[in-house]
Amino acid sequence: MTVDRAVMMFAGVMILVSLALGYYVSPYWYLLNAFVGLNMIQASVTGFCPAAIIFKMLGIKPGVAFR
Repeated sequence: MTVDRAVMMFAGVMILVSLALGYYVSPYWYLLNAFVGLNMIQASVTGFCPAAIIFKMLGIKPGVAFR
């Protein structure tokens, strides 16, 4: 698995968890979806992704998008 795929998988998991928590616990959890979406937009524009940095530190090999 590359950093690119790990970042996309992490974002997808966070969105699904946030949707479930928003439905079953509190609608305020939907704000996490907004945060994840904004972070994905910011990462696509600037190339800076905190999750990619963390995954690199964990030893996952780099992919094409986040070097």
